[in-house]
Amino acid sequence: MEESEYIRHFSALVELEREEQMRLHEDEMKRLSGREREKKGRAFIRMRGKSLGLGLGGKYMVRFRKQDATELPESEIEVGDLVLVSKPGTAPWDEGNPTGIVAEKTAYSIVVAFDDVPPGFVFRKDLRIDLFVNDITFQRMKEALNGFKKLPKWRIEKLLCKTEPEFDDRQDSESELDFFNESLNSSQREAVKRSLAARDFFLIHGPPGTGKTITCVEVIAQLVARGYRVLAAADSNVAVDNLVERLDRMGFNVVRVGHPARVIPALRRRSLDYLVQDEPEYRDAQELREKAYAIKERMKEFTVPAMRWRRGLSDEEIERLAREGKTTRGIPRKRIEEMRRWLDLKHEVDKLFDEARALEERAVKRILKNAAVICTTNSTAGSELLRNEKFEFAVIDEATQSTEPSSLIPVLKAKRFIMAGDHKQLPPTVLNEESKRGSLSRSMFERLLACHGDKIRVMLEVQYRMNEEIAEFPNKEFYGGRLKAEEHVRRQTIADLIPHTSISRLNFIMRDKPLVFIDTVDGGSNSNSGTGFEERMRWGSTSRENEGEAKLVKIIVEGLLDAGVRASDIAVISPYEDQVSLIRMMLPDVEGLEIKTVDGFQGREKEVVIVSFVRSNKFGEIGFLSDLRRLNVSITRAKRKLLLIGNSHTLEADDCYRRLIALVKSHGGYLKVEDMELNL
Repeated sequence: MEESEYIRHFSALVELEREEQMRLHEDEMKRLSGREREKKGRAFIRMRGKSLGLGLGGKYMVRFRKQDATELPESEIEVGDLVLVSKPGTAPWDEGNPTGIVAEKTAYSIVVAFDDVPPGFVFRKDLRIDLFVNDITFQRMKEALNGFKKLPKWRIEKLLCKTEPEFDDRQDSESELDFFNESLNSSQREAVKRSLAARDFFLIHGPPGTGKTITCVEVIAQLVARGYRVLAAADSNVAVDNLVERLDRMGFNVVRVGHPARVIPALRRRSLDYLVQDEPEYRDAQELREKAYAIKERMKEFTVPAMRWRRGLSDEEIERLAREGKTTRGIPRKRIEEMRRWLDLKHEVDKLFDEARALEERAVKRILKNAAVICTTNSTAGSELLRNEKFEFAVIDEATQSTEPSSLIPVLKAKRFIMAGDHKQLPPTVLNEESKRGSLSRSMFERLLACHGDKIRVMLEVQYRMNEEIAEFPNKEFYGGRLKAEEHVRRQTIADLIPHTSISRLNFIMRDKPLVFIDTVDGGSNSNSGTGFEERMRWGSTSRENEGEAKLVKIIVEGLLDAGVRASDIAVISPYEDQVSLIRMMLPDVEGLEIKTVDGFQGREKEVVIVSFVRSNKFGEIGFLSDLRRLNVSITRAKRKLLLIGNSHTLEADDCYRRLIALVKSHGGYLKVEDMELNL
C-alpha cells in the first residue's frame, strides 16, 4: 500500500466508524424514551444537580442525584464516560445541552466534571443524563493520519513493510543487563533485550497470564535508566493505570496525563491535574479563575448585547455611544449603558481567563519536562497538552485492542516504539461492517507481525494464571503448545480457597476438577434438552439469552458462596449482553460478584469463572461464537476453576468447540445437566 492510499483508506474507515457510533447513539436517543434508555442502562432520568464548585484541573463539578433520593439503577454509565445533560422539554442533542465527564459514581449519585460552568438549568430538577459518544478520539485519529505523511520517507517505508526494521547489534548481551525485576523468566528477559536493541519497532507477544505488562514496565525502566524520555500508552484507562501503578511503585518520576475523572483515585496523586496544584503559577491561576467566575455572576445584572438590543451595533459602537451618552435606533440609553457595562466586564473576564491559562500552561510544561515517563491513553497522546512533546521511545500496551489509527497517535510521538499485545485474543471493537471488512478491526501489531514475523517478535512462554488443566486447550489450540504453567499455579485448585469441611457441598460441580463442561443437551443425538435451555431473542433485540443456563449459573454461584468461596473471587461471563442482563436480574444482591460480557472481561482474571455460551438450537448455529478469539478470551480468565455451560449439539457444529468438549471429557470433567439432580 502506498502512503497516500494508506491515509485515504484509514481516514475513510475512521469516518465510517465515527458516523456509525454517532448514529447508533442518536438513533437510540430518538427511538427510546428516557425511561427506556434508563432501563437499558444508558441514561438516568428525574435527576437534579448541585454545584460542588471547582475541582481538579479547574473543572466545574456538579453532583446529580435522583429527585426522590433513591438509589441509581444498574447502568453502563461509569467513571470516565462522556455524558450529555438535558432539561425537560428538550431533546438531549439540542443545542445548549452540555456534555461532561463522570468523575465519581456511588450507589446514589454521580459527579460530572464540566470544562466550564454549565448552564443554570443543570441545578434544577427533572434532568436527563445520557451516555454519549466522545467525538474527540476520532478527530485525533484523523490528525494522526494526516501527520503520517510528514514522517521521513525511510520511516514510512518501514511502517508500510517496504523495508526491513533494524536492530543494534552492539546492544549489551542479556547476561550483562542489570534487570530491575530479577524474577523475570527467560522469555521475558529476551523480550526486554530485543526491545532495547530495536532501532525502529518491536513486538512483545503476551498470551493470557504471561506478564506482558510486567515486561513492558521492565522495558520502560531500562529505557529511563539509559536516559531516554518515554511515552507509555494503552488503549484503555485501566491499562494505563496499571502501568502508572507499577512504575510509581518502582520510584520513577511518572506523570499520568488525562482527565482526572478517568484516573483511579489511588493514582490521582500521579496525575498531571494533581501535581500541578503544587505549582505556584497554578495557584495564582485558580485565584484568577475564581475572580473571573465572580465577575460572570455580576454580568447577570446587566443587559446582554444580544441581537434584540444591539440591533446591528458593533461592540465598539455600543461603547462609543455609552461614553458620549447618546442613543440610536430606538435603543433606550439605559440599555446602551448596561450593554457597555456587560462588555467591560466581559473583557475583564476574558483577560483573567487568558492570564490564568498562560500561568497554568507554564506550570504544566515544567512538570511534563521533568517527567521521566508520561503515561496516557492512545487518544490523549494526541491532545493539545502533548502537542509539542516528543519522545525517544513509545511503549504501547494493549496494542492488539487498538485500531491502527489509534495506535498511530502515540507512534507518531516517538522515534521508536515497542508494542505489547496478543492477536489471538479479541481484536479492536469496530461497529461499522464496512470498516470491519476494510481492516479497521486489524491492529497495527497484527499487520506488522504478518509482515516481519519472528524477526520483530518475542512470545512470552510462561503463564502465571491458570491451572495447567485449564491452560491445556488454549495452549494447544492457539499458541502451538509453547506455553508452560509456572510451578506455583500448575496445580492450584478451588480447594485452596475454602474450608475443608465445605468441600462436599461442591460435589454437584465436580469439586476436584479444575475444568468442567456442563452439557444442557438431553442425551439425544440431535435434540435440545427441551427443559428451558433453548436460546431466545427478546423483542427488538439482536442479542440472545438462555433462561435455563441463567438459572443454572444462579445455582452454581449460590453453591460456591455456601461452600465459602468469596463473591469477589467469582466472575460470570457470557458472549451475549442480554444473557448478562438476565443473570444480573437473577443475582441482584451479591456484592463483589462480577457479571460481564466476554468482551468486557478481556484482560481480567478471577479464581473461578463461569461461562454461559447461550447458543442452543437444532441447526448448529453459533453466531459470533465462531470468532475463536472470543472463545480464547472466555477460557483463559480462570485461575483455579473454569465452568463452561452450553449445548454440545449446537457448539460441536464447530470443530474447535468439538475438540474443547472432547478434551474436557478426557479429563473427566464432563457433566450432563440432567444428571445433576438440580431443581431448575
